Amino acid sequence: MKNATLVLLTLAAASAHAADTPKFDPKRLSQDVKVLSSDEFEGRGPNTAGETKTVNYLVEQFKAAGLQPGGDLAGGKRSWTQDVPLGRFEIKGPVKLTLHEGKNSRPLAQGDDMAVRASMSGAKTVDFKNAPLVFVGYGVTAPERKWDDFKGMDLKGKLAVVLINDPDFETGQGDFGGKAMTYYGRWTYKYEEMARRGALGTIIVHETAPASYGWPTVKNSNTNVMYDVVRKEPRKSHAPMEAWIQRDLAANMFKTAGIDFEAAKKQAQARSFKPIELKGVTLSANYAVDAQVIKSKNVVAIREGSKLPKQYVMYSGHWDHLGVGQPDANGDKIYNGAVDNATGIAAMLELARVYAKQPAPQRSVVFLAVTAEEKGLLGSEYYASNPLYPLASTVGVINMDALSPRGPSRNFNISGSARLDLLDQLVAKAKQWDIAYSPDPKPEAGYFFRSDHFPFAKRGVPALSFGSGNDWVEGGVKAGEAAEAEYTEKAYHQPADEFDPKWTFTGMARDLEVLYSLGADLANSKTWPNWSVDSEFRAARDKSAAERK
Repeated sequence: MKNATLVLLTLAAASAHAADTPKFDPKRLSQDVKVLSSDEFEGRGPNTAGETKTVNYLVEQFKAAGLQPGGDLAGGKRSWTQDVPLGRFEIKGPVKLTLHEGKNSRPLAQGDDMAVRASMSGAKTVDFKNAPLVFVGYGVTAPERKWDDFKGMDLKGKLAVVLINDPDFETGQGDFGGKAMTYYGRWTYKYEEMARRGALGTIIVHETAPASYGWPTVKNSNTNVMYDVVRKEPRKSHAPMEAWIQRDLAANMFKTAGIDFEAAKKQAQARSFKPIELKGVTLSANYAVDAQVIKSKNVVAIREGSKLPKQYVMYSGHWDHLGVGQPDANGDKIYNGAVDNATGIAAMLELARVYAKQPAPQRSVVFLAVTAEEKGLLGSEYYASNPLYPLASTVGVINMDALSPRGPSRNFNISGSARLDLLDQLVAKAKQWDIAYSPDPKPEAGYFFRSDHFPFAKRGVPALSFGSGNDWVEGGVKAGEAAEAEYTEKAYHQPADEFDPKWTFTGMARDLEVLYSLGADLANSKTWPNWSVDSEFRAARDKSAAERK
């Protein structure tokens, strides 16, 4: 009986805590989404008139809320924005690719055989002849897992052929989390690691299951204009050639070199794997690249802490969308981005208003609205590379991307399957509102690495991206999943992602109570959440521990 009484008292205390939390206004959320996703804002494309309108609106709202500017320092004063220079890279003219197999040579088609990206290495022309190919398995260097796919192989002047995902994706068990993707499985990691090793190029072998998308996605995403943050030493992050190759074409290349592709893949799943040269097979390439620098802006506001102002809790979300693009069947060319991500920005503005009305927390709270998420997390990557507030003193990052504008759900999720104290705290907090945590149903898809919290995570800052649940109070999982499927098919990254006056925003208003409460607890404590001991991000956080004493 004592236990039952204790449970009832705990539940009563929890619901009282939830009741004490400031309330959030669904009407204001609705109004912000309506404005930001209106045709007038032209799809919020970076470096467009739509950006100017968006940045002005955000600054206006943060000012009206009573926050302070938190951006770039000029003359000892902070502005409302952080300048984000972006590199824009586009292939000009044809991409000439020739595969040499023994005495035979044949051309490869850009987009159909290979998807070659515009070089972001600083090279105006990519031009090489008969470059040797080396299979490096999954291309992983993971000291904490005692894993090294390279075994001292010098990649200078060579093209590294690499598999997508992790070494244990096929078997579902091993040192890399089974089916769940670690950062080592992400294509961005493969490109970065080969560049660090001085490779001439990286060629990723495409397979639909481990990539979690088909070749059309690869083709569309990699053969258009590329963007990157402006880097002092781009060759350290990008090899001259970055490309994907069709699986069957790769398997034939292996066969020509006397290697069975599937057998080589099996070898790559073991710690003992050694790189394999594709003898007798080389590649030649020639294409020109036009490189320009464009300017965009992150918008930054701050609620200064009363006792520990140099420790920072951060809320983030991206303000940009796809701008004006190809017309849909109805001739609509404006990609309004109502759900993605006017919802996250509306949530941030409403959090800012509530924080401004409450007594100042002990630690500072930063609101970071980033640009160019749709170009590859570039606004958040630029901030994390050039932080306005030290990353070592950043307690945690709560990111909001594509929240549900509908009614409340009984659950929530986060992007991916990372294990960190911040998630444990969020799970405990959500229970006070009777909201359950639902783990990512597709951890192998690597969603953790595809949102703006990730540039912080890879530098060790505890970070997560909140997602609305799919078990609706009205309609259950069936209604939630049906709406999600319909949005993905008919609206995601399409002009149809538009404001709907029928949206109630009551679910988001309730979820913001939880996210406010989590952030306020962090901002009024002296604790420093961390990653789980086996996380690939733990070492980076631990390295900066001395700066938090």
